[in-house]
Amino acid sequence: MTRINEKRVIGSEEWCAFPELGIPAIKARVDSGAKTSSIHAFNIQTFRRSGTLWVTFEVHPIQNNRHIVIRCERPVIDKRTVKSSSGEAETRYVVSAPMKLGDELWDVELTLSNRDSMGFRMLLGREAMIDRLIVDPAGVCTLGEVTKGEIHGFYGTRQAKKSGLKIALLASNELLYSNQRLLEAGEERGHDMEFLNVTQCYMKLDAVEPDAHYRGGKLLNDLDAVITRIKPSVTFYGTALARQFESMGIYTTNTSAAITQSRDKLFALQLMLKNGINIPTTGFANSPMDTSELIDMVGGAPLIVKLLEGTQGRGVVLAETRKAAESVINAFKTLQANLLVQKFIKEADGKDLRCFVINGKVVASIERKAAPGEFRANLHQGGSAAVVKITADEKALAVKAAKILGLQVAGVDIIRSSAGPLLLEVNSSPGLEGIESATGKDIAGMIISSIEKKLHWKRDLPKEE
Repeated sequence: MTRINEKRVIGSEEWCAFPELGIPAIKARVDSGAKTSSIHAFNIQTFRRSGTLWVTFEVHPIQNNRHIVIRCERPVIDKRTVKSSSGEAETRYVVSAPMKLGDELWDVELTLSNRDSMGFRMLLGREAMIDRLIVDPAGVCTLGEVTKGEIHGFYGTRQAKKSGLKIALLASNELLYSNQRLLEAGEERGHDMEFLNVTQCYMKLDAVEPDAHYRGGKLLNDLDAVITRIKPSVTFYGTALARQFESMGIYTTNTSAAITQSRDKLFALQLMLKNGINIPTTGFANSPMDTSELIDMVGGAPLIVKLLEGTQGRGVVLAETRKAAESVINAFKTLQANLLVQKFIKEADGKDLRCFVINGKVVASIERKAAPGEFRANLHQGGSAAVVKITADEKALAVKAAKILGLQVAGVDIIRSSAGPLLLEVNSSPGLEGIESATGKDIAGMIISSIEKKLHWKRDLPKEE
């Protein structure tokens, strides 16, 4: 039995090293509540070497730095199902590697998991500490700090090699969180990423040689794929560009036809009803003369008035009384705005579900709650989000709704009612910040991975020996 005075005292955070993985420094969160240690890993792929299963993976060893990339290979010693902090089960590969902590070196088991959203690139669990370490929660880096200068000396400017696909992101604002994440996710997987501003693209329509150009005359004919994130105000031109890329044989994540259908809210809802998907009772009329009947049609006040061109919660009004409903509807119609009148689902209590669908699968879901004083859940207006476990019916509804519109990537909004789940709307350019922050999932990486699968692209693996 090891005596207490023979064990080394460590703090709640410590710098570790894995010489055989080529990782001279990585900061770990020390967690005796976790059984197995875990290291940040992405681009995880298995291969065979001398009949044994191996795994190749890449690591960003320094937190908040996606440019430093270390490629690793280890034999797989196990596969384990691990529950994340959000309660979701995930199957992870397990490898073993010598870890250096202070001046000691010993083998530890590591599960491979994407920890981008976590505070640390590594978690040191209790199995690795047994008979060796004692944790002082008040201590931090008791075995020594690693300076920025040392990190630069260890890693320099090592970056991922670009040997993958050429992917463009067609959008309007390169600085948006969602767009930055997609560009980063593509680059870290070794792809050549390029941002294209919708308004700075132009095209040549030709039956033999159709072209797309970017400002300055740059040809865009050599792209493998285009991620189409078209904001509502440029839908007409953005979908025209998407059609042009499609005519050139370039894969688009969401096609021009799918985006156009999703942007016409009335048509989209009619398609949903035609395909057996339930929505809140909805009315639509053109003339102010029909306002009274329109209100009765959805069960009277309170009710929701929704502009057809609205997005991200804008253009959505709760009319709590009949008089307020008449005023809002007639005011919008005076402005010649097209609108829907929709039944107010009181039992939803200002909450809705956002289901993120990629290629026919719900990859993440959150429950959004309205800010105090608001009636609708909206993260852009002070609302909050939390991980939620959705039912099989809700999952099936989300997948079917995206499929009906032909969207490969979609944010499907659902409301829970006493009559069961009801579809609110489907977004063809869903934001990533709220759902990535709440779930801790790498949604941007999943979108890039879906492009790889669609184009049957695979990363070069080590050759079998």
